[in-house]
Amino acid sequence: MKFKTSITNLNNGEEIIRGHKLEELMQKKSFAEAIYLILKGELPDEKETKMFNAILTSAIDHGPGTASALTARVVASAKNSVNTAVAAGILAMGESHGGATGDAGKFFQENINTLDIASLVKDLKEKKIRIPGYGHATLTHDHRSDTLFAIAKETGMYGKHSAFAEAVFEQLKLVSSKPLPLNVDGSMAAILSDMGFPWDVMKGIFIIARVPGLVVHVYEEMKGDAGLRRLPEEDIEYI
Repeated sequence: MKFKTSITNLNNGEEIIRGHKLEELMQKKSFAEAIYLILKGELPDEKETKMFNAILTSAIDHGPGTASALTARVVASAKNSVNTAVAAGILAMGESHGGATGDAGKFFQENINTLDIASLVKDLKEKKIRIPGYGHATLTHDHRSDTLFAIAKETGMYGKHSAFAEAVFEQLKLVSSKPLPLNVDGSMAAILSDMGFPWDVMKGIFIIARVPGLVVHVYEEMKGDAGLRRLPEEDIEYI
């Protein structure tokens, strides 16, 4: 069985990652730069590095109540291994959590040339089609998005996709019956689109960003040893 790859070459004890010696990357580049390189095939410049680092940091954790962290902690409480519990947390990332980054990126990239954004938003609302990247279970305003867009403007990474995302948000405010903030999934997707990333790698970038949070939630659960997590009977209604 043979694989063809342009990612990593191991030859005579030397490891080359996307054309760069691993030892040199270890000595001269940050982890964020190395992640950018392995995903995109080229090293980021200083401004791209600052932006990409901010994107990764923005999604590092969002508390134990998220689907991924909650799942990881429940699985850890059943005395599973670290890798099993972290994997379970990753598997909990779907359309409504984590996966929204890629879905939002697809929406932005496929609709970026839309001239009448108001009609687009109105049509989707009438069809009851949810626009990914907007809304939040607990937040009425996502300040992570504000910070990401501020850094994008500072670094020159704010482009047509970011402007489109904010224009969609303004139209959603006019037609929605409840607050639908431009959330961190949406802002990440818009900026990553402006940085040239394809939409179908964006969920992977969210996963990369969130894994450290999952690891430490699992570790905390194991060290706390609160016992097996389960719903109390009073929270279960038999129908």
